[in-house]
Amino acid sequence: MVVSEELNKTVKVREGEELDAKQIDTILKDRISGLVGTPVIRQFASGHSNLTYSIQYNDRNLVLRRPPFGTRPKSGHSMIREYRVMNAIKPAFPAVPHTYFHMTDEESPLGAEFYVMEQVEGRKLERDIPADWHFGAEEGRKLCLSFFNRLIDLHKVDFKAIGLDDFGKPEGYVERQILGWNSRYERAVTDDVESFEDVRKWLVEKMPSGEVGHSILHGDYRLDNVILCENNPFEIKAILDWEISALGDPLMDLGNTLAYWSQDGDPEELINMRMQPCNAPGMLRREEICELYEKATGYDLKGFAYYHVYGVFRLAVILQQIYYRYYHGQTKNPAFAAFGKRTNLLGNYARSLIEKSDI
Repeated sequence: MVVSEELNKTVKVREGEELDAKQIDTILKDRISGLVGTPVIRQFASGHSNLTYSIQYNDRNLVLRRPPFGTRPKSGHSMIREYRVMNAIKPAFPAVPHTYFHMTDEESPLGAEFYVMEQVEGRKLERDIPADWHFGAEEGRKLCLSFFNRLIDLHKVDFKAIGLDDFGKPEGYVERQILGWNSRYERAVTDDVESFEDVRKWLVEKMPSGEVGHSILHGDYRLDNVILCENNPFEIKAILDWEISALGDPLMDLGNTLAYWSQDGDPEELINMRMQPCNAPGMLRREEICELYEKATGYDLKGFAYYHVYGVFRLAVILQQIYYRYYHGQTKNPAFAAFGKRTNLLGNYARSLIEKSDI
């Protein structure tokens, strides 16, 4: 058996998060034909809020996704949500893994709901493009165009035609997001971070009067959240992490993506925080990306500064929520110690974007 570790960055399952291999084998072979041998179970190193396992058989690798162990909010960590959107969207949008089945809390022998999908083999990027790819500006631009064209393709999917018209309430999405993230920040403020009341007030007062349209939103679209074809890195084989997907204004999705996107001229501290190779030679600047998006969709992006500020502040809130737990001793992970400073950095960056905007 070839244990797929190099490309998919799997590690030994973390203590307290183990799965029973015999139990998993029985569940999978009852529902998926052609599985041979005994599975090797490993865990993906870059875990998100939900737990992701690699289930490796002789000639086929699968992925199992489940919520974290322990007490969790009833409305949080929904497996059926991401299973449903991937299952529905696959015929119209091939860049998602094939899903096999989902089990609810009530029927699951694991004590929690879960679903199983194919493990898409390929390359997952991190902060930098691998040196052995020998990418120059031309290749970097081609990769960047492929990445953003897939987001455009997603936003063009007719969600009603594929049965996702009841996936959420798209109307009023902008207002719900702004008020929701403002409220989350208020609850997570610590003594060593600013309140950024001015930023929150601006987001409310300058809220667009209407929405450009409604689309399927990924919610966390980044270069390090896609699987690239090993033999053709310009081909996106699969987009991962659909857990916060929704229906809403697509400019909010683009705003979130470009909040992660850094480029020359940005504060050096922000560039150092990057999680993806967005500053590699040939990568488009945010202005060019907006032009590409506007031309492809027909949406008016003259007021896009608002959505960029929203994306930056949303990212600040996410970091601050993590830092709040560290500040109050709810987690000891030393990696979170600097998150308060990053919150202030992002909040101040949002202020600078507001000052430069003509909104």
